[in-house]
Amino acid sequence: MELKRVVVTGLGAVTPLGNSVPEFWENLLKGVSGAGPITHFDASKFKTQFACEVKNFDPLKYFEKKEVRKYDLYAQFAIAAAKESVDDAAFDMEKLNHDRVGVIFASGIGGIGTFEQEVKNYVTSADGVPRYNPFFIPKMIGDIAAGHISMMYGFRGPNFGTVSACASSTNALGVAFDLIRLGKADVVVSGGAEASITASGVGGFTSMHALSTRNDEPSTASRPFSKSRDGFVMGEGAASLILEELEHAKARGAKIYAEIAGTGASADAYHMTATHPEGLGATLVMENALKDANMKPEDIDYINVHGTSTPVGDPSEVKAILRVFGDHAYKLNISSTKSMTGHLLGATGALETIASILSVKNDIVPPTINHSDDDKDPEIDDKLNFTFNKAQKRVVRAALSNTFGFGGHNSSIIVKKFA
Repeated sequence: MELKRVVVTGLGAVTPLGNSVPEFWENLLKGVSGAGPITHFDASKFKTQFACEVKNFDPLKYFEKKEVRKYDLYAQFAIAAAKESVDDAAFDMEKLNHDRVGVIFASGIGGIGTFEQEVKNYVTSADGVPRYNPFFIPKMIGDIAAGHISMMYGFRGPNFGTVSACASSTNALGVAFDLIRLGKADVVVSGGAEASITASGVGGFTSMHALSTRNDEPSTASRPFSKSRDGFVMGEGAASLILEELEHAKARGAKIYAEIAGTGASADAYHMTATHPEGLGATLVMENALKDANMKPEDIDYINVHGTSTPVGDPSEVKAILRVFGDHAYKLNISSTKSMTGHLLGATGALETIASILSVKNDIVPPTINHSDDDKDPEIDDKLNFTFNKAQKRVVRAALSNTFGFGGHNSSIIVKKFA
């Protein structure tokens, strides 16, 4: 069968750099860091006391006061981002066939804040009687964001969440892409959300030595590809994209940001939390994405890398890029926007896909911040263009975005100019 073409017609985001796509993009290009001391809980006794929190988020813009308690923070972020993306797509809701609109929305962890609070309430109760909030389970589960978004608009198409740790929302986009190109949906709202800056979230990642401990300089703690990197900075938020079948979009006169060209998935099959040191899974996932898109390595101009600022992860991804792209790797722009947003875990893939789309649309590549010439890592080829510290203008015909998750889950997506 002939596969249908899929385009992006709406974007939405709640991020540590701003609670809308325009604000996020502006600060990304400026090289603004979203990191600062943790305010969600008292982190003074933790080894890591900072994160990239969402600022000035007001749930009352989206919910009635009495309704807020029904939603974990991750779901609140998801609904806010989805609303921006649906508004951006400018559908005529009376003409839209709601039976053909799906919602595939991811979270790597789900409502960990709700889980933590409910267990704490039980443990500290004076009489030991188990009294749990009736909304506990529906607030906590990782699929509920997709359900809430569908209920908000009456979208009755395919509806579920994807869970693959930090690759979750890139996989969600891959599923949405396949549903549309196979003719099973006309439109899919897809993305991811996460709100894991909690005592148990930060404590758990800290105990694994995964987080940076630069408490005295949080704004420069995320420093991908630099020798002094010591772990990632946790972020939170949500990103939502409207994927739409091309002819459906054209028929309603929709604006088109970019076209989804292809996706890839693979497994490291190596370690519970560490990436393969030679980047074998990362190599395979990028090759799979290029094959799916029917593109050559030379067709890619920008890679938004996973680039978490961990000692093992960064060099292994660079090895994979050199293996896949060969000499063309030196003509690419490469950047890690996590240096500014932090790592949004299950939401990171969707947010970085938005960054890639806007790079393609505007012919500019956001930077990798926090690098200095005296902090070069001898394990990383410094002839590659990591777009250090300042955005760079160039024609971006197509961009590839990588996400790799605990469990060895790898996912990549390629977006290109619509023509």
